[in-house]
Amino acid sequence: MPTVVLPDGAKRAFPDARTAADVARAIGSSLAKRALAAEINGRVVDLSHPVAEGDAVRILTAEDEGGLLAMRHTAAHILAQAILRLYPGTKLGVGPVIEDGFYYDVDPPQPITADDLPRIEAEMKKIIAEDHPLIRQEVTREAAIRHYEAVGDPYKLELIAAIPEGEPITFYRQGEFVDLCRGPHVPSTGKVKAVKLLSVAGAYWRGDHRRPMLTRIYGTAWASEKDLEAYLARLEEARQRDHRRIGKELKFFTFSREVGQGLPLWLPNGAKVRRIIERYIVDLEESLGYQHVYTPVLANVELYEISGHYAHYKDNMYPPMELDHERLVLRPMNCPHHMMIYKSEPRSYRDLPLKIAELGTMFRYEASGALTGLHRVRGMTLNDAHIFVTPEQIESAFSEVVELILRVYRDFGIDDYWFRLSLRDPADTEKYVQNDAMWEMAEGMLRRALTDLGLDFVEAKGEAAFYGPKLDVQVKTALGKDETLSTVQLDFVLPERFDLTYVGEDGASHRPVVIHRGVVGTMERFVAYLLEKSKGALPVWLSPEQAVVLPVSDRFREAAEAVVRALQAAGVRVRFDARAESLNYRIRDAQVKKIPYTLVVGEREAESGTVAVRRRGEKAAETMSIEAFIALVKDDVAHRR
Repeated sequence: MPTVVLPDGAKRAFPDARTAADVARAIGSSLAKRALAAEINGRVVDLSHPVAEGDAVRILTAEDEGGLLAMRHTAAHILAQAILRLYPGTKLGVGPVIEDGFYYDVDPPQPITADDLPRIEAEMKKIIAEDHPLIRQEVTREAAIRHYEAVGDPYKLELIAAIPEGEPITFYRQGEFVDLCRGPHVPSTGKVKAVKLLSVAGAYWRGDHRRPMLTRIYGTAWASEKDLEAYLARLEEARQRDHRRIGKELKFFTFSREVGQGLPLWLPNGAKVRRIIERYIVDLEESLGYQHVYTPVLANVELYEISGHYAHYKDNMYPPMELDHERLVLRPMNCPHHMMIYKSEPRSYRDLPLKIAELGTMFRYEASGALTGLHRVRGMTLNDAHIFVTPEQIESAFSEVVELILRVYRDFGIDDYWFRLSLRDPADTEKYVQNDAMWEMAEGMLRRALTDLGLDFVEAKGEAAFYGPKLDVQVKTALGKDETLSTVQLDFVLPERFDLTYVGEDGASHRPVVIHRGVVGTMERFVAYLLEKSKGALPVWLSPEQAVVLPVSDRFREAAEAVVRALQAAGVRVRFDARAESLNYRIRDAQVKKIPYTLVVGEREAESGTVAVRRRGEKAAETMSIEAFIALVKDDVAHRR
């Protein structure tokens, strides 16, 4: 009769309870029916896992993350079982749970395409209806090897070889299907209620491009059809907002295999929007006392050895180039260059705060599988700045940066964000510079400044930079994932490493403190975020084309061209469309291209010197003078609409 600790802290004895499933049944039949897995002493396990005296036990259902994970893990096994039924001789790789779903890597005897997914899904639903129990079996290494040698599966044999000696090897059996797996799983296939296969992709075995290319099948599983439908609706909304699709349709950017993976080519429309953002942020920063500079994208490895970046980030940097007795690298960050600008002349306390800014291009190695449109690239341009301050100026300078971020967000209409105060993990002695007093002081200063600004924030241990704490401003991508848009980092370390000094009021030499900050982040990620937020319908002030002028026919071409010239002279970004297509076709095309204003010039407009203005997303047109339209656009720009 073990006594276990329940989630509410209560201790309770359960007669004859040998497993977590027994505990669930003893608590109540309703819970036992809904139970999918258990959490024992903080570890998610099968319901068949034994319970012992004093164990902390929590029964997991589909309402719990652990329960959903177990269900999706089982769904991956059901997928593999269905594939083996439909494609005998298939070799199996791995089938893990991922966010909101699962996948399985397989090596089938014939190609599997997206057209095959409905057939595979139907077989999965048949297996679910058969309600096979999942039985965990611990086997010897020799037995595991014999099994996979018999079926001729080299991938599973490689996985077995990687399991350390002495670690248990377990199989899970469901009906005729057996798989090498640690678990956990739900009790039977019938517990998987709603499943959907989503896509097919290629994936190198173990993520190594030198290994065989397998077929990866993605799927998702939920507690009910209602939950599945809601998820699929979210996926469709994410597809509508995917900046990769929008960027291609609106001709913002492209990628080329010949240029290189993760290296975007900015097309005229995207380049125009990027230029607007760059001019906006440079003008704003200069009005606030920032001094913009240019520094090279190459640097001697020694620069990054001094800064400490080479030791911490070498794996994310491109390899050095040996030239003229120098080892040069493409820079992964701009900070060391700005340290050298500070050091280029003597500094006094009267010079501080000194704000050095740059739209700095950087290069970082990202694994090919991690590259995602403009979100994750290998070449990027950061709206970067380094503020050199005295210790007494830290809090006020930090607060000014946060206020700048809030101002920029208002101008760009960004209202869905939250603040994360990223702190060090004191237990991690490898990642972080070891100086307890410095960390406690720096973290306390940032906490105090945020509190004084009246901002809510979440503390995140282990997310700090290696040299100091930071504030990250988090936004959501189209897929609902949090990513950092802006960041403010406090740094006591680089000034020490580069021996930066200033002459204080007392005539003595002192060490400055550096605030690293990026307000709009990288141009690549910021444009991706704006495209997803707006679904490509950027506000007038940001649109690469603010208006398109359409003559009804060639009779009115001259009048329409006069309108174009007047708008261009007034600074309106305008396009002329006199193609040999119907007027309705050209109007629809302007709507598809998300152009804010469509101006039609026909007989009445040509005679009166007016234009028929149709706003984006509207069917009705409004007649106005050219002067009135120019004033309308200028008002939109002035108010960031």
